[in-house]
Amino acid sequence: MSTVAVTGLNATDNPAPGVAVARALKDADPATRVVGLAYDLLDPGNYAPAWFDDVFLVPYPSQGSDVLRSRLTEILDAVRIDAVLPNLDSELPAFVALEGWLHERGVGTFLPTRQQFDLRSKLHLADLGERAGLPVPETVVLSEPAELYTLHEKLSYPLVIKGVFYGAAVCHSLEDALHAYHDVLAKWGAPVLAQRVIRGKEIDVCAVGDGAGGLLGAVPMRKTLLTDKGKGWAGVAVKDPEALAMTERFMDASDWRGPCEVELIRDEDGKTWLLEINPRFPAWCYMTAAAGANLPWLAARAAMGDTIAPERGFTPGTMFVRISIDQIARLDDYEALATTGSLVDRAHRFQGEDR
Repeated sequence: MSTVAVTGLNATDNPAPGVAVARALKDADPATRVVGLAYDLLDPGNYAPAWFDDVFLVPYPSQGSDVLRSRLTEILDAVRIDAVLPNLDSELPAFVALEGWLHERGVGTFLPTRQQFDLRSKLHLADLGERAGLPVPETVVLSEPAELYTLHEKLSYPLVIKGVFYGAAVCHSLEDALHAYHDVLAKWGAPVLAQRVIRGKEIDVCAVGDGAGGLLGAVPMRKTLLTDKGKGWAGVAVKDPEALAMTERFMDASDWRGPCEVELIRDEDGKTWLLEINPRFPAWCYMTAAAGANLPWLAARAAMGDTIAPERGFTPGTMFVRISIDQIARLDDYEALATTGSLVDRAHRFQGEDR
């Protein structure tokens, strides 16, 4: 029986990928022990014993890799972990920095290098696009708000204001841009980016790269319902050779290792543009398992050192429709997590219950 640690247990209206990843792992092999690494007491995944056998609180990424290593040392003294799948952009640099130490402790990883991580960042996406032959919308890096007053000379409205990690707002005026700039700056820090708006249909590809320029597996998805934050609330797996070819060009240009999400948009003239490369699984990644290409399980096996054959098959037309439910929890679990920072070996207490 293997044990895989998973981060990103938030599952609100803008969910992190962790719950979907854990669900896919359990689907592939119910005997897999999944350890949740949570950042907040009220992350809904903390209270989902069907998918998380153990839960440990970990320090926020802003506290750095040394603090994370100290906490992981405590966790590894409590449970054996064979592999870890980080699922948040902001935490990846710390896990990449600790990769050698994790391997010494027997924990496998399947992560990009720091160079690969930086290459696909929004700051360097245009350079990556040029290297890979992928068109990227015109982007301007903003270092101070005064640059917004002359931004119209480079980009016409409407335009998108983005943070380096998260956050994006469509702006139709200077007033909108100033508001969005300060909002992104307050949440994610400098620099802030402005990008030309491309109107069209968004196609996202969940993919896993082999680290040597190849593609281990990929499933394209078209969003069919968006939240007010622009997040996909429903989507359908599609057969899209161009999206897969563009994903392969990204892999070839970057030697990407591990999971990622390639965000594309096809404009009204039929041209497909690269919008972003997210360096981890997307929140909808469970659909890859439902479509017959369980990419989280593939990544976990690669992290544990298994030899992986590329997975090219999936079932187009497989849909996901996200649902909001009331996650039922136990007060004693909440209190235990608050006081000890962990919930260990709790799944057996739920045998015979409707999980």
